[in-house]
Amino acid sequence: MFEVTVEDSFDFRSKEYVELFANSAATAFQHPIWLTQLYERLVRQGGATPLIIVVRNGPGGKLAMVLPLVRRRYTLLKVVEFADMRVSDYVSPVADAVTLSDILADRGAIAAIRGHLKPYDLLRIGKLADDSLPIERLFGIDKRQGMGMSAYSGTLEPTFAAWREHQLDQSYRKELDKKTRQLGRMGSARFECAASAADIRTTFDALKVYRGKRFDGSDGPADLLQSSSYFDFYLAVANEGCGGFARTYTFWMDDRPIAGALGLEHRGALLVILGGFDEAGYRKQSIGSLMFEQIARDCIERGDHSLDFTIGDEPYKRIFGGRPSPMWQIFRAGSPLGYAAHMTVEKLPAAKALARRVLGSHGKKAKPGRMAASPVPTDEAAGS
Repeated sequence: MFEVTVEDSFDFRSKEYVELFANSAATAFQHPIWLTQLYERLVRQGGATPLIIVVRNGPGGKLAMVLPLVRRRYTLLKVVEFADMRVSDYVSPVADAVTLSDILADRGAIAAIRGHLKPYDLLRIGKLADDSLPIERLFGIDKRQGMGMSAYSGTLEPTFAAWREHQLDQSYRKELDKKTRQLGRMGSARFECAASAADIRTTFDALKVYRGKRFDGSDGPADLLQSSSYFDFYLAVANEGCGGFARTYTFWMDDRPIAGALGLEHRGALLVILGGFDEAGYRKQSIGSLMFEQIARDCIERGDHSLDFTIGDEPYKRIFGGRPSPMWQIFRAGSPLGYAAHMTVEKLPAAKALARRVLGSHGKKAKPGRMAASPVPTDEAAGS
């Protein structure tokens, strides 16, 4: 019924993939722009190799599902992962629920998918949202395991005034109003969604400086934007997606960016994934919180229905109306070595800490204006 192949040079910008994605249950992190830039700029530079499994309705038929995976090696351990590369907050097979059910009922297709994964010591996939498609069934995994953290998304109101009234505490609204007045007395402040490559670049250059000072590696992993490959990846997504998929927000003060954020638009929701601000100059003005408030305003004016803060249990997400939803992960050993490695990490705290360092965990996200760049949650890293 289905043809299963590996196409490691798959074209995510192709018309057939764009159509598949549009009709799928996939997330913003499987968008054609996101995956194109990720495989081109991050996969090989990150010591991984593509493993893109493509399922069609019969030989040469219509595209039915895509699994964007990678192979990685950690010392002696051969690992198959989702194409995450420390930047994607949600993972999902690119298919609709009905088609996935049909594929799961096709024993030949399932056998082929599992065969293409080999050889591996450990299959590990995290960042599965609570309502995501049951990808675990493709690999013969009985159940998911909790990651020990949640994702947060908040509902937007028809008007900005209504959103502030229903989602923000009255005392906090007054505090933000006070900070806004303070900011206005400091110069010509304005908030914009960048519409040009020049403004996007200026914003990203500022973010690199601000985030480099905040995430300097002294109390956790250093900031991803300090790496040229990651900087170029985010900048490329922002430029290619400008006017549609990606929004680069900037708080300007006298024509100088003092705060910025990158968000991804997906089906009426904005996922805020990257941000930073001039902590030395504007921390007392709560510029990070003011930026979130203005992002919410812009989303409401565009007709968006939700603001997604993605993974991490930071308190500010609840302050801005975020509601928690559990995140999940799956594992499958492909060899005695993989099984032993997984069990050792799960049972021994010291091994779990070592795994975080070896696998490049990027730590937790931070408060408004201090967000980390879509880190790998430590519980997922601990899984191998």
